[in-house]
Amino acid sequence: MKTLAPPRRLVDNSQYKRDRDLMLASLDLGTIDAPIRELVAGFARLSCCFTLQSCFGHFVHALQQQPDNLEPLPAHDVGAVKYRIAYLALCVENSIEGRRLRAALEAIPTIDPEYVQFGSPEWFWDRHVNSYALQVQPTRFMDEDVAIIEHGEALHVEQVRDLFFEQLGALI
Repeated sequence: MKTLAPPRRLVDNSQYKRDRDLMLASLDLGTIDAPIRELVAGFARLSCCFTLQSCFGHFVHALQQQPDNLEPLPAHDVGAVKYRIAYLALCVENSIEGRRLRAALEAIPTIDPEYVQFGSPEWFWDRHVNSYALQVQPTRFMDEDVAIIEHGEALHVEQVRDLFFEQLGALI
């Protein structure tokens, strides 16, 4: 699945408030990965956006084979790691606050441009204009939602992911 496309400009969306109300009414924080549950709740409190999807990112390896594993990677080499992408997808209102938020989101990849991307995935935009996603994924895999990487790189991805969510939390 292609996960990312270049970011688009904000456009007018007369359906924004209705769409936001519908999404918030269906938001079940219990289904959100525990480490980012409060982050998603925080974005839900902002009137200029609503969350479409999110994932904390999961590392699956020889010692931890659960696909939704939330455990940190071990320090010792566990061989190849299957990394399931960390991301946050939001719909942003075309307003002063929304434009500020979009600009702040677009700056997040400066954490590590080789591992953090910002864009407008087609399949989100087709459902909700002004949709943006931030993801943590090695650039060479940026269009995929899963990557097989070596343990050393996985440790780096884990550090970037943690900083990524920390900086997203600072926006709230």
